[in-house]
Amino acid sequence: MAESSTSEDLFAQARGNESNERFYNLCFWGRNHPPFPMPCSQYTTQFISSRGNEYFCEIDEEYLTDRFNLTGLNTEVPYYQYALDLVTDVFDLDADDDLREQIEKSARHLYGLVHARYIVTTRGLGKMAEKYKNGDFGKCPRVLCEGQHLLPMGLHDIANQSTVRLYCAKCEDIYNPKSSRHSSIDGAYFGSSFHSIFFQVFPNLVPPKSTRRYEPRIYGFRVHASAALARWQDRYREQMRSRLNEAGVEVKYAEDSEVEDDDEEDSEGEDQVSEVKEEKVLGDAASGRMDLGN
Repeated sequence: MAESSTSEDLFAQARGNESNERFYNLCFWGRNHPPFPMPCSQYTTQFISSRGNEYFCEIDEEYLTDRFNLTGLNTEVPYYQYALDLVTDVFDLDADDDLREQIEKSARHLYGLVHARYIVTTRGLGKMAEKYKNGDFGKCPRVLCEGQHLLPMGLHDIANQSTVRLYCAKCEDIYNPKSSRHSSIDGAYFGSSFHSIFFQVFPNLVPPKSTRRYEPRIYGFRVHASAALARWQDRYREQMRSRLNEAGVEVKYAEDSEVEDDDEEDSEGEDQVSEVKEEKVLGDAASGRMDLGN
């Protein structure tokens, strides 16, 4: 009995260790281990290999066939069932060219919406981390970021609102993709929360914040900050004045009254000069008449 109980305990312990290892792999593999290979559909492989789809990662076939992961998408994608069949490689409808084109368009849209959900899962984050490390999404165009890798993101979670943007974690700013093929991708295919979740899961990939700023110089001397402040004040004053004029509000600044006073003084000075010139002309004419009388 002692031997059998010992064997059972060892078997239970081995099962427990296996379960713990599986749990660890599901939750934390992305930080220290590469993702386990999972089968993908033929459509997914072709979609990823197409030009302009370099920002996307491969969605596991198991994820695509789980109906729970597709909840609510049937109302957002036309020809939903046909599109899903095409994505999962079970499409066998003999459709004409126009209908086939519509279904393929819906399949691309469906893949993009599912992609936004997949990349915030453990496996999806791991795949995007590999692409991020390889620089597949490009580098920051800001010179002082020194080629920091970018991460795709969306400004909205609803489709057809805005196109994809690229986020730089070093300067914490967003940029437009350089390629026209990438700039036409819907931002909802990545979502507005992906980049924040990504750096929460992989804090070791967060770069040090950029504290360097470009300083304008003239012949090696820095331009004084008061000059930039004065330019900003002038620009802001003009914008405020235009908004008030559009609202039908007349406003005068102290500088305007000073300018008007200067204009009045200039006009008074001009009048005095003209009067002096006239008196001089009259005096010259009188002296001329006197000379003629002599």
